[in-house]
Amino acid sequence: MRATYKMFLGLLLISGLLLFLFRTWSPGTSSGVDIRTRQGGEIQELLGGKIQDTISDYHDISYHIKDDVARLVLAQNTCLCRADKETFQLPFSNLLFPRVWAHNIELAFLESHSDPMGVTHHRAQEYSRFQKRSYNPADLLIVAEANNPLQYPTQGVEVRPLKTIIIPGLGLKKETGSSHTVYLTATLGTFDVAATVDSVSIKGEGEKHMILSSPLLSALNRQLQFVTYTNTVFHPKTADTVQFSTDVHQSFFTIKVGHGAIPKLYNSGYQGEYNISALVTIATKTFLRYDKLKDLIDSIRQYYPTVTIVIADDNEHPESVPGPHIEHYIMPFGKGWFAGRNLAVSQVTTKYVLWVDDDFLFTANTKVERMVDILEKTTLDLVGGAVREVTGYTATYRHTISVEEGGEEGDCLHIRDGYHHGIEGFTNCVVADAVINFFLGRTDKVQQVGFNPRLARHGHLEFFIDALGSLHIGSCSDVIVSHASKIILPWGKTDSQKAYDKFRYSSSSADNDIHKEDFYFKNRFKCMTSH
Repeated sequence: MRATYKMFLGLLLISGLLLFLFRTWSPGTSSGVDIRTRQGGEIQELLGGKIQDTISDYHDISYHIKDDVARLVLAQNTCLCRADKETFQLPFSNLLFPRVWAHNIELAFLESHSDPMGVTHHRAQEYSRFQKRSYNPADLLIVAEANNPLQYPTQGVEVRPLKTIIIPGLGLKKETGSSHTVYLTATLGTFDVAATVDSVSIKGEGEKHMILSSPLLSALNRQLQFVTYTNTVFHPKTADTVQFSTDVHQSFFTIKVGHGAIPKLYNSGYQGEYNISALVTIATKTFLRYDKLKDLIDSIRQYYPTVTIVIADDNEHPESVPGPHIEHYIMPFGKGWFAGRNLAVSQVTTKYVLWVDDDFLFTANTKVERMVDILEKTTLDLVGGAVREVTGYTATYRHTISVEEGGEEGDCLHIRDGYHHGIEGFTNCVVADAVINFFLGRTDKVQQVGFNPRLARHGHLEFFIDALGSLHIGSCSDVIVSHASKIILPWGKTDSQKAYDKFRYSSSSADNDIHKEDFYFKNRFKCMTSH
């Protein structure tokens, strides 16, 4: 008996040591990576200088503006709030000859606002942050200087659908001979010139194929600085592959065609310290646990008395959830977990949404300001916290997710415990692909990914799998929410708790089939590996 007891103590000691090592070590590098919002930097300045030098070449060669083409190019950088003039008034004239109307949104909004200068400054700050978050180095204009000897832009050229731009960076260098000729060919647009240069012959203006030639290389290069591209096939997001060649050499580059991203800014009124009530809405889903929900709300109000709480409720017999700053939405009975998440998140109007389960409890360690701070200062779209159980164990539930191409049969999904790297400037925070069920996210980004409403009883990682490639995700272990005790003796369970367990922990074949179908068909996976 004593030997068995000693063996038990030994196993307990080893288990504790392994648990400690597991919690203090996880995949990823120990050093932090700087993911603060920023644009360009030294590389952008260097490229900008080189492009400016390219544009300024041949400035001493004269040219003649083509007004009809130049007007299209110049119109891309400005917009006017201008309505059609009313020429005559007849019955039904607006139906026969519809006029363009104009509404000055800026004037209409600011003239009735109590602090027009403050809100203008705040909007500028928000737009600056949006630009930094949406900045992509692949959009930066880069010109390949002539090595073959064609010079052309390798990336960063974009045109709005059915609009016109000047193609930057075209050139022909170090060519010998008495005549110099280049060819331009496109498929989704046409070429023209915004100005003409003497001694340059142009064929194919306004067409998909244009030829430019001149006995003077300098004149040809000056002419190439005025070449325009007009998109002629409407598509909201595509690209045209342009061929740029001589009789001997050829090169290809792409012109992206698409609408620009419309900013989605939130007027939170934030000027100095974070106003959590204006920045954050707390969302939850409840089912058969009104007692837990009440405890959650009471704990939130202890620290955040004016933050809006949005509740999605699919109980068969809904009860009232009274209190200020509470929005209670009733769903069809048993509609499900992810459907409730969709409903709750769809009603959020603040910049950030904080997701909590209805059996969580806020404590002094539930610092929402900490989560807001990291989202405001980095490129992260969502940051998870940690959940502390009544046993004292604190879980962060961090995972990395990757997809490996698998051919015709489908791809392979790989899920691993751990994270990618730490975050410079934010101790206890890391970058991962999936986090625990307590997270703060940018509302528009969470809504963009959405939650699969077919997942009624089980689901968590599925949201982060759908978000792979769309959301930049972090996790901070020092923002902690408590979990209400799940330790209930069988004879102490209420009828409501028994009903909840029946729904929550059912493992019907129908539910399993939905998960299999979603992974196989919707996500096109043939295999999944995980820790």
